[in-house]
Amino acid sequence: MDTWVWWLVAAVGLGIPLVVTAMPEFGMFAVGAVAAAVTAALHGGMVAQVVVFAVVSVALIAVVRPLANRQRSRRPELKSGIDALKGRQAVVLEQVDGNGGRIKLAGEIWSARALDPGRVHAVGEQVDVVEIDGATAVVM
Repeated sequence: MDTWVWWLVAAVGLGIPLVVTAMPEFGMFAVGAVAAAVTAALHGGMVAQVVVFAVVSVALIAVVRPLANRQRSRRPELKSGIDALKGRQAVVLEQVDGNGGRIKLAGEIWSARALDPGRVHAVGEQVDVVEIDGATAVVM
């Protein structure tokens, strides 16, 4: 059997742990083995094949792992509960002023009060929720 075939067998052998363990490093070694198979198919010597395997594998690990780790650490912040309601828009159901009122927020009816005590929000007006104070939405 030709040398390039052995490199492809090695690539498949390295691909199996990649699938079983979900460790991407095995995939990078498999790509290095494919690069070595190409080198062997182009009649490169055994030293050249091993060097290509090592260089491609190490280069992929050196470049891809830090990128993957950086992406993994940038998870989107998921807001829930009252934190998810801050910044949303609501519709005024009963006049809202500094003393109180009612709004429809996220499909639910909430008690509300105006952030600026002198401001009055009329029925049907769109307001923004600034914060939630207990069971009362503070709007502007």
